[in-house]
Amino acid sequence: MTAASDLIYNWNARNRRGPLSPLRDRSVSFFDETLRDGIQSPSVKDPSIEDKFEILRLTASLGIHAVDLGLPGAGKRAIEDVTRLIEFSEQENLGIEYACAARTHQADINAVADIAEATGKSITVYAFLGSSPIRLFTEDWSVDTLLTRTKEAALLCERRGLPMTFVTEDTTRTPPLILDQLFRCAVEYGVQRLCLCDTVGHATPDGVRDLIAYTRMILETVGATHVGIDWHGHNDRGLGVTNNIIAIEAGADRIHGTALGIGERVGNAALDQTLMNLKLLGALEGHDLRNLVEWCTTVARACDVPIHFQYPLVGDDAFRTATGVHAAAIIKAIKKGDKELADRVYSGVPAGWFGRAQAVEVGFMSGESNVVFWLEQRGIEATPARVREIFSYAKSCDHILTDEEIRGIIAANP
Repeated sequence: MTAASDLIYNWNARNRRGPLSPLRDRSVSFFDETLRDGIQSPSVKDPSIEDKFEILRLTASLGIHAVDLGLPGAGKRAIEDVTRLIEFSEQENLGIEYACAARTHQADINAVADIAEATGKSITVYAFLGSSPIRLFTEDWSVDTLLTRTKEAALLCERRGLPMTFVTEDTTRTPPLILDQLFRCAVEYGVQRLCLCDTVGHATPDGVRDLIAYTRMILETVGATHVGIDWHGHNDRGLGVTNNIIAIEAGADRIHGTALGIGERVGNAALDQTLMNLKLLGALEGHDLRNLVEWCTTVARACDVPIHFQYPLVGDDAFRTATGVHAAAIIKAIKKGDKELADRVYSGVPAGWFGRAQAVEVGFMSGESNVVFWLEQRGIEATPARVREIFSYAKSCDHILTDEEIRGIIAANP
């Protein structure tokens, strides 16, 4: 017997979601672009294959579900690296989903298909196509051209046995009329996912919400709610991480990013900061992020990317203070034997959650308690004269004292 409630579509409940409820109500996955979009930055180097192996191992350890391994259409080296990365992942049983970027061109898609056949593994093609009016005007393309390329790419992927995600470049500057036609075409020809791209970092949180709601509406309208929605953000307005979290709240079920936010111009959305924030919001209970810092530092070394000293979580100063008031509170918490209290009293991010620790330094803004604590932590007697000499020297300087400087003062004043 059919219940009356089954006959009523409840618009009032369609968007009734609490904070981050999509992470509790349905599966949300994460997609790492470090080894493809990330290394398109003109200021980074392409890592060696050995470094790529280590980056891939660490990526998998974080519970990141899928990885863009590269763009095989770029040439021989890209084909070789993607092939070897898949072989390595299989040997190590990393359990990640393989993906490759491709233009909606036969050569690009066939290059991915050839790797899939050679390795015997499924590879999702992320087939991208510029969709915004500014791109169409520049390229002398028409919407009919886009529709033809979308259809041909989807049919080729089907013939070669490849799952396809349809990627509209510059989605956030493309009007609804164009997106409606492209999305309907892509769904009609069997794509598994739609990837919404903020290619030039144009979107604000309101734009993210509206675009994802619009895409969900199209999928509901054509009866294709099984098709996934990816969000791919860039950081040109400094909103990359914020927009990633908004995208989850709005209904996207796969979130893209790169380690340290590396990528073209000012970079992609930082996946490390996205994961850190979701962990702090209590939304990643099943993810072990103990390797998050190592993942970032490995990418920094492999890609020759310096980490700013104030970069969240990973930077040298993230959990380091020399300010007297701050240090005094941390020291008091440590002396209470409460590590969590020490982590929280002057920090919004608990260092211990991610394998780091609070550090108290001595400098021109320090109090004597900084000096005493520094000495005690190193098993050095904090005599009044010794504390006085170090404190006096610190106040005369314009920087944080190095260990060598402090030990030099101690040696000169035994």
